Amino acid sequence: MDRNGQLGGFFDGLRRYSRPAGIIPATESTDPAPRIGLALGGGFARGIAHAGVLKALEQHHIPIHCITGVSAGAIVAAAYASGATPTEIARTGCAMRFGDVGRWRLGRLGLVSSERMNGFLKRLMRTSRFEEMRIPLGILATDLSTGQPVAFHGSGNVFEPIRASCSYPGLFHPIRYHGRLLVDGAMSMEIPAALARQLGATHVVSVALPVHRPSALPSNMFQVVNRCFQILQSLSESNWRSETDLVMTPDVRGVDWNGFECGPQLIEAGESAALAAIPKLREYLAVGHSTVDPAEFLPAAS
Repeated sequence: MDRNGQLGGFFDGLRRYSRPAGIIPATESTDPAPRIGLALGGGFARGIAHAGVLKALEQHHIPIHCITGVSAGAIVAAAYASGATPTEIARTGCAMRFGDVGRWRLGRLGLVSSERMNGFLKRLMRTSRFEEMRIPLGILATDLSTGQPVAFHGSGNVFEPIRASCSYPGLFHPIRYHGRLLVDGAMSMEIPAALARQLGATHVVSVALPVHRPSALPSNMFQVVNRCFQILQSLSESNWRSETDLVMTPDVRGVDWNGFECGPQLIEAGESAALAAIPKLREYLAVGHSTVDPAEFLPAAS
């Protein structure tokens, strides 16, 4: 090889190995590794089904990067993020009764106070602060003044945000917190899928707990409020579905809002819904986010 050929080869090599910092060739992927975020909806006693979902995911070694929740889903999400096992959460849920979290106290803004929930949460959770959670946790409440969702995550005590997220309007007293009057997170967003995305999830799995639509007209005030809640949530369903990659829908329609005695049935329903989703979750984890077929990101039908 002549001298010109040697110099040409030298400069070609120099161009290949002296790439400026920060410049990545097109053949290298810049997409983040798949991270599963779990978003849990509300449902009071029906929330026990979430423990069944978590149990199945752990048994099949599906890693959860972050977890978010509203109402009953907020309790389960916080307990799991703190380090409580699905079995512990299920056992506590099955033994729980309304009096563990609420006390009848007639007031101008509600019928039940939720101070008792603090003791319940202390017994269930391993830590009470967002920054000490085992995985990122997000809790969603609703600002009663603006009607907008209020997200809690990152740092601070979790008990007040959970109590706010569980403050079912007309039943529980709203929670006054940092200058806001807060109520149930499901009033503004039935399932906090967008919050899971905000916490770093590349794939969001939403767990919806459907209720049976009664054929008869409401016969008391609570049924009227409950039915209004259902109507409101049905109108906003497209919002959380647009941020969701996969929907799990445990079959809990036959269980009343306070049906804690149906705990084993609820856990089984959660497990069944999660088991059906395992193949899709494994697909998400097996490939990079950018290589998943966009069709797979369409919200699943309930």
